[in-house]
Amino acid sequence: MKATMKVLVSVLLIAMTVTLVSFTVPNGWVKKGDAPEKYDAGIDKGAGQNGINAATIKSIAEDIGGMDGFASLGQSFNPSKYLGKKIKLSGYIKTKDVTSWSALWIRIDQPTKYSLENMKNRYMRGNSDWTKCEIVLDVPSDTKNIAFGGLLNGTGQMWFDNLKIEVASSSDKVLDKLEVGEYEYKAPSIQNAEPTNLNFSM
Repeated sequence: MKATMKVLVSVLLIAMTVTLVSFTVPNGWVKKGDAPEKYDAGIDKGAGQNGINAATIKSIAEDIGGMDGFASLGQSFNPSKYLGKKIKLSGYIKTKDVTSWSALWIRIDQPTKYSLENMKNRYMRGNSDWTKCEIVLDVPSDTKNIAFGGLLNGTGQMWFDNLKIEVASSSDKVLDKLEVGEYEYKAPSIQNAEPTNLNFSM
C-alpha cells in the first residue's frame, strides 16, 4: 500500500511540474511545425525585453538533431492593407543553448505559390542576448494570406519580443534569399484581420 502511494505521489509531482513549466499559446497565435510535440511554446511571463511578456519556444525532447525537427509559433492575417507594397517584420530574439538555429519568419501566400523568408543565412543560435532582426518582402497584388512568427530548429530555447509589422520604406531591401515553392493555396484555419497580440498580453 505504501509503495502504491509513493508511486501515485511521484506521478502527481511529475504532472504538477509539467503543468508549471508549460507555456500558454497566446491568443491569435498557433503552434505548428514538423515536430511540435517535441517543443513547448507560448507566453513566458516577465521574460520580455522590457520585463513584460515574451513569446518562447523550448525543446522538451533530447532526440532533436540538425534539421530533423522544428516548431513554430505564428499567426496569419488578411493582407489587403499591404497588397502591391513591401512589408517589413521587425523584432528581437534571445537564445539559450540553441544547437541548430532560430529565427523570425514571414511567408506570403499566393493562389499557386508561396514565398518564405526565415533568416536562413543570418539565424540565431547558441546563447545570445536580445538582438534586433528584420525581414522585408514584396507583397504581390494577388496575395491571399500573410503568415509570420518565430521558429526553433533543434534543441534549446528561443524568445521573441517587440514585434512590429509595417509597410517597408523605399530604402528597405530584401535581406536574404527567398524560398519559393509551388502549391495550391488553402485558407488557414484562423486568419486574423490584422497582426494580433504582438505584445503577448494574453
